[in-house]
Amino acid sequence: MTPLLELDAVTQAYPLPRDRLFGPRRSLTVLDGVDFAVGEGEAVGLVGESGAGKTTMTRAMLGMETPRGGAVRFDGRDLREMGPDERRAFRRAVQVVMQNPRSSLDPRMSVGRSLLEPLRALGVAEDHAARVREVIGQVGLTESALARYPHEFSGGQLQRIAIARALAPRPRVLIADEPVSALDVSIQAQVLNLLKDLVDELGLSMVLIAHDLAVVAYSTSRVSVIAGGRIVEQGAPRDLFVHPEAEATRNLVDAVLTMEDGLAGRGLAAGAAATPPVTSHQARRGR
Repeated sequence: MTPLLELDAVTQAYPLPRDRLFGPRRSLTVLDGVDFAVGEGEAVGLVGESGAGKTTMTRAMLGMETPRGGAVRFDGRDLREMGPDERRAFRRAVQVVMQNPRSSLDPRMSVGRSLLEPLRALGVAEDHAARVREVIGQVGLTESALARYPHEFSGGQLQRIAIARALAPRPRVLIADEPVSALDVSIQAQVLNLLKDLVDELGLSMVLIAHDLAVVAYSTSRVSVIAGGRIVEQGAPRDLFVHPEAEATRNLVDAVLTMEDGLAGRGLAAGAAATPPVTSHQARRGR
């Protein structure tokens, strides 16, 4: 599949403070030769522990940072070679849904105004009011939501609004950065199903970034695992998570909590058997 959005041997490093006033300035390498791609209409996942480099990769894919090495390409064009008009078209074509919708929406703006802003800022040439009404319906909310403010909505509804704002400029790629980690478990499946339906119905490409293996396994057809700034393993979710080869993938799989012992009534009992309770008398004596 021809990549629509591609990172080719991308390297990124940040300068560190000097140890001495006139000493050499060191740098911290965050991405080290990363290759990553998403094709037209494809949903891919990116998983890794905190500090692995997921956020820096997101910023590179959005064109918010210029990497020190390698190239970021959209539709075959290097972002660094794009002129102003191409750059504006790129910003319309690649949109992001952030982790916490409460912090990504301006509390002083009505929902309708928040959805209008990207259309105006990006110079989208169509009926803005009609487009706003269309996208709010696509995410399962009524037009009455447009006159209300963020504090009047639940977390799941706010994430739907954030998705609607990302859809407003008619993007080709949707980057979902931990889109359900701030939501209640009962709401997560609804938002994931919404994203899957939008990918299928609109022909979107999606990059789903998470540390939850179940989320990416449910929502994507191909997954890359990042650790220490490098892609250490990639493939189909079932293959990676059932038969992991890289140590980082095994650590993520081993960290998944299971409920079998708890449902069988053995969870707390096993813990109690392994570690005897400490009495207040023993605690006072330092035992």
